[in-house]
Amino acid sequence: QVQLVESGGGSVQTGGSLTLSCTRSSAYVYCTYTSWFQQAPGKEREFVAGTAHDDAGTSKYGDSVKGRFTISQDSDKNTVYLQMKDLKPEDTGMYYCKRRCWSGSKYDDYWGQGTQVAVSS
Repeated sequence: QVQLVESGGGSVQTGGSLTLSCTRSSAYVYCTYTSWFQQAPGKEREFVAGTAHDDAGTSKYGDSVKGRFTISQDSDKNTVYLQMKDLKPEDTGMYYCKRRCWSGSKYDDYWGQGTQVAVSS
């Protein structure tokens, strides 16, 4: 079982910055990919950014955050960060990280509990 803990959310004004963290509980589970999702009030979760846990560390971004958000990971791949700059009111919502990891018999997706981001105009 993999547990994920997000942190770093908060309230900022338009143009501000935040860095979110997603840390996994177990360092001995093989995981292949971590992504961040935003769930705005009354809306479905939407993909924000994702990164592979291979040597290339290939990253992808949603169109609305390209050039403003950066996803990265620490050297042991236990923590994945989402650096958010030039925040806009439409970035408001709960941010969840999802990590795909080997459960012993197959790959499963694990979700964190979310961290709240509020951007005021």
